[in-house]
Amino acid sequence: MEKLKVLVVDDEPGICSGINRILSRHFVGFPFMDENIGFDVQETHCGEDAIEILNESVPDIILLDNKLPGMLGIEVLEYINRKRLETIVLMITSYASLELAVKATNQGAHDFIPKPFTPQELRSAIESVTKHIYLKRMTRKLNKEGKQIRFQFLSVLSHELKTPLNAIEGYLRIMQDRQAGNDLEAYDKILERSLLRVKGMRNLIMDLLDLTKIESGKKQREVVPVNLANIAKLSADTMVPISIQKDVKIYLESPETVMYNADHEEIEIIFNNLLSNAIKYNIEGGRVDFHIEDKQDRVIISIKDTGIGMDKEEIPRLFKEFVRIKNEQTKNITGSGLGLSIVKKLVRLYKGDISVESTPGKGSVFRLEFPR
Repeated sequence: MEKLKVLVVDDEPGICSGINRILSRHFVGFPFMDENIGFDVQETHCGEDAIEILNESVPDIILLDNKLPGMLGIEVLEYINRKRLETIVLMITSYASLELAVKATNQGAHDFIPKPFTPQELRSAIESVTKHIYLKRMTRKLNKEGKQIRFQFLSVLSHELKTPLNAIEGYLRIMQDRQAGNDLEAYDKILERSLLRVKGMRNLIMDLLDLTKIESGKKQREVVPVNLANIAKLSADTMVPISIQKDVKIYLESPETVMYNADHEEIEIIFNNLLSNAIKYNIEGGRVDFHIEDKQDRVIISIKDTGIGMDKEEIPRLFKEFVRIKNEQTKNITGSGLGLSIVKKLVRLYKGDISVESTPGKGSVFRLEFPR
């Protein structure tokens, strides 16, 4: 059984021993993995010792408290970023320090675990990170190794498609056996649900293809002068069918011509993902304002919705792979959890920046800046 190395940096011995006890007995397994993954836990109680350990051997996962004697946890995180060490950091923080946790995630921490946490909360966070590590490794190996790695990648895909396929099969059998009677209208809801599942599977496949192309560096790029206004209009037109279903109006405000050196397909992927989210997470009868501002030194793009919004601590997680914000309002909204991750990777290709402002119950604004 493979074991991931976990470094716990916390000055509370009880926290360290508790984490060690929980993780030493815990293992993670997914249907697409050949074997389960366990954990080797090492602990230290100050930031200076953590730096020494990092200089000798970089662990796979770091559970990092901020309030440490001497060097603070946030300083250890800055050191990890400066050295570009390949490890995943989970900040451990008190509920009173959530603002610090958000700052840490913006500076590269994968997520945070508020104190006090339960064993189940710790296991859940570790399982999420383990899946992230596994999928990231597999994506990197995809174009370097042979059929076995490709087989594993397809196993992930088949696992993610299994649930919607089972649902569709169940719906078809209901129709085949006429379980809802002979009135055709009685099957409308079943057809609607089936089509929704098919759409979700198609989106997942396309997102996975886009992600692997970008990660592998093999995506064919054709960077030429393009009119961003025309691409924006194309994306808005593409979203009309789903906006009609949700009764959401899209308003595009842009100069007639906004020329920029870019790959047409990449810009369209960015616009489509952001507009799609602005519609999906909107309210019935809502609106989306799509603005493009052409400045001398940069192009500023904003997509504002009147949707359900989100808490500020949820925002830093948006751009991570396979992450979706889950709550009572989003449980029936389908998605792969890859769209915004793809958007951020593409924006970075242009040395651009993406930021988010959101208010629960009022909506969100995604803002892009592309330097000239």
